Amino acid sequence: MRVICLDLEGVLVPEIWESLAVKTKISELKLTTRDIKNYDELMSHRLKIINDKKLKISDILGAVEPLVPFKGALEFLNKLSKDYQVLILSDTFYEISYPLIAKLNFPNVFCHHLSIGQQGDILGYKLRLNNQKKATVKAFQSLNFEVFAVGDSYNDLDMLRTANLGVLYMAPQLLLKEYPHFLTASNYEDLYSILSGD
Repeated sequence: MRVICLDLEGVLVPEIWESLAVKTKISELKLTTRDIKNYDELMSHRLKIINDKKLKISDILGAVEPLVPFKGALEFLNKLSKDYQVLILSDTFYEISYPLIAKLNFPNVFCHHLSIGQQGDILGYKLRLNNQKKATVKAFQSLNFEVFAVGDSYNDLDMLRTANLGVLYMAPQLLLKEYPHFLTASNYEDLYSILSGD
């Protein structure tokens, strides 16, 4: 009766926006939810740069398609899925994450949508719902599931607090110091041991 909710970027795969920043040589795109706590503020920052630089969906996908999951991520996900219900809860977007989702053998993923114009312009974004990570954890708990959650960024904290067990995985030192009460792991073997413990 345990559901395990995993963040995507930083836990299973590289950060998409950091990769886009490297490929386009636009350093301002390196900022992630590890840097800016407010998601709307972060996305407004990203969309302004995208519009100013006239980037299109094809530019973002060009940065995503060469990426691969972290070493051991697929094996970890497969092993976890044999014993538990596993769900990826991410604040990324289906339109840019699907190449990585495919490389993870299409696990269940809840994320958001980008609004894309006919010429491939990024017009905006649509949240599936506000604070979807916390809301999803609460919904599973209301169905009498025990929920364990794993994340690495500020936007994961509400999910981790709400879950029956929250784990920070490969989180930056600043976050670990700010929130020392969370369990932590720095490799998939230790993470699996925590998640499978009773």
